[in-house]
Parts: sequence; C-alpha cells; structure tokens
Amino acid sequence: MSSNKVIPIVSQPVATPNDSDDEPTFPPYAGPAFLSYGFRPFFLAAALFACLAILIWIVLFVGKAQAEFLYTPREWHVHEMLFGFIPALIAGFLLTAMPNWTDRMPLRGAPLLVLFLLWLAGRLLVASPWFGAPFSAVVDGAFLVILATYVWREIAAARAWDRAPIGILVSLYAITNILFHLAALRSGPTDFPERLALSVMTLMLTIIGGRLTPTFTREYLSGRNISRLPEVFSTFDGIAIIMVLVGVLTWIVQPESVWAGIMLVVAGLASVARLVRWGGWRTWEEPLVLILHVGYGWVGLFLIALGGAILGIGFSIENAVHLLTTGAMGAMTLAVMTRASLGHTGRPRHADRLTVAIYLLVNIGALLRIFSPHSETPTTLTYTILGLSALCWSGAYGLFALHYGRFLVRPSLDE
Repeated sequence: MSSNKVIPIVSQPVATPNDSDDEPTFPPYAGPAFLSYGFRPFFLAAALFACLAILIWIVLFVGKAQAEFLYTPREWHVHEMLFGFIPALIAGFLLTAMPNWTDRMPLRGAPLLVLFLLWLAGRLLVASPWFGAPFSAVVDGAFLVILATYVWREIAAARAWDRAPIGILVSLYAITNILFHLAALRSGPTDFPERLALSVMTLMLTIIGGRLTPTFTREYLSGRNISRLPEVFSTFDGIAIIMVLVGVLTWIVQPESVWAGIMLVVAGLASVARLVRWGGWRTWEEPLVLILHVGYGWVGLFLIALGGAILGIGFSIENAVHLLTTGAMGAMTLAVMTRASLGHTGRPRHADRLTVAIYLLVNIGALLRIFSPHSETPTTLTYTILGLSALCWSGAYGLFALHYGRFLVRPSLDE
C-alpha cells in the first residue's frame, strides 16, 4: 500500500474515493466483506433500486398499473431518483472517501449495516407508508441528515476543514429532501426543492467530476509516455465552477427569467470548454477513463439545453432536465461505481466488454429519453421510445449488479 495522500479541495476540488486509487492501511476487518466498506452495500443496492424503480415508473406512466405510494406516482418517481437512488451513491462514495481524506477508520460492520437499513427503510416506507405519512417522511429524511452528521464529524475529528465544501453540499441536500417532504405532505408544489436538488447535483458533478476526470486522464496518459498532460485544476477551472454556481443560483431564484437562461448557457459553454481542455479523445482506448469525459460532457450540455429551454430555444425544460438526470448522473455515477468496484477490490482498472455494454446502455437510454416526443397527450410513439429508454437505462444498472455484484460481496483479491 502506498502512503496516504490528502489533497486539499480549496484550490483543487475533491475527487473520487481516492485520487490515486490507493487506500490507507487500517486494521484487518474480520466481518463480512460486504460490510467492510460503504461502496459495497450502497453501490449494489443503488444499482438494483435504479433498475427496479425505473421499470415500475414506466409501467405506471403508460397506465398498465396503479400504486398507492406515499405521494403521487410522479412525485414518487422524482423523489426516489433524487432522494433515494442518488443518496445511496453519495453514501457509497463518501463512506469510502472519508477514511482516505482523514486517516480515520471507515464505517464498517454493524454501524454500516444500520445506516444501510435506514436507507432501505426509507425506500420501503415511501413506497408503502404503513406507519403514516409523517413517520415515513421522518425516517426517509433522517438518512441524509445522519450522513451529513457523519461527514462533519469526520471532518472535525481530523481537522480536515479543506473538505468542508463536501459537508456543506451534503447538508444542503439533506435540507432539500426535508423541504420536498414538507411540500408534498401539504399537497403543495415541489418545484422549488426539485430545482434545488438538481442544482446541488449539478455542483457536485461539476466539482467532483471536474476533479476526477482530469486526474485519471492524466494518470492514464502519463502511463503512455504522452508529454502534454491535462491540468488537474487551473484558474480556468475555478472560473468555470463559479459560472456554474451563478447559473444554478439564478435558476433557483428566478427559474423563468431571461437572466437565468443566459447564465445557464454561459455556464454550459464554460463547462464544455473545460472538458475540451482535458483532451478526453486521447483516452478512447480505455473506456473506464473515457466514460468520465462523456459524463462531464452531459453536464455542459444540460446547462446549455436548460438555458436554451428557458429562453424558448431547443429542448423543452423537462427533456433538458433529463440531460442531467439520465445523461450526466447516469454516465458519471456508473463511471465511479465501476472504477471503485474494480480498484477497491484489488482488480485491474480496465473496462471489459460487459462494462462497455453498461456504458453504452446508459447513454443510449439517456439519448432516447431526451429526444422523446413531448406533448400533453402522449402517443404510442412516445410510450414506445420511453419504454426503450427505460429498458436501456435500467438495464445498465441491472447489468452492473449482475457483473459487479460478485465483486462487492466477496473479499478483495489483495486481502
């Protein structure tokens, strides 16, 4: 094992569970391998849940079934993607990253199991609120609150204050989930918490994805004796992040204003320019790296498309939003999940054919979703395209669970 390496995120935003794929050395863990690190239960559960939830949603959407959820089917779909699926991925990432950032013991064994069961309880109660809506909302809301508390505890204990931006974003996401529940319980509009959640996710992808993409690109290219390597962080990167922050803040406060549309387009163009500077086309021989560029590219396209939609140009706002939720989130989360599942279980960091199939399916699903016809009265063509999109997108996560699940439940090869 290499020595621990903590990289500040004040000047260089945070990366994956560890920037160099090295792990700090901790005392041996004698319990089940599945509970040895947070990425194991949460990545596998997130993949299975995404696969199942999307298939349920498409069946409900085409009117082939009915269900009594905590909220309306549309609100259930939005909530479970933003506050069920994504938080599981955030938890898997952070519970694996924090020990490397702080040199403190990872959450494992019984405490990890309890946190995982709390997340699972939230999914079950939102689907079937047996104990009443308020109780279900409290249980679901508690997960992100506890996760944020854990992050702050680790930051404070290790005095790793350079990681505070991560604590702020997770805390804000926890508050956003609570706001969603409060609005939905009162049968009010959930537009504001939805925009806030999408904005927080955009910032997370911009900061985290904007660090891990050039970092692993640089690592890959340096092994191929290429002299011109991408900068991990520069003044241009900082300006691009600020532009994204301004763009989403304007959208949160004035979602239909011309200024929101303009600022989002500018932020998207800055993000695309940032991506081009990394030279991702040079990584075409290793899809495990290339997919990071694809994922970040979706972020820039989302910002441009959303800004254009607000200005009355191009996509509808609904389809523009799906550039983020199906494109950016889909590609980037699977990029991190596959790389972490390989690297942290002692396997070569190389995308095999099934992994490439995972990447193709999630991107095809995203393309079908954003180009699907949008109208008040869906047609047979709309249902067909959305059905194919759901099958591809959910299939990517189902294939991840089948292919990578065995790695996640077994001991690492280097143990």
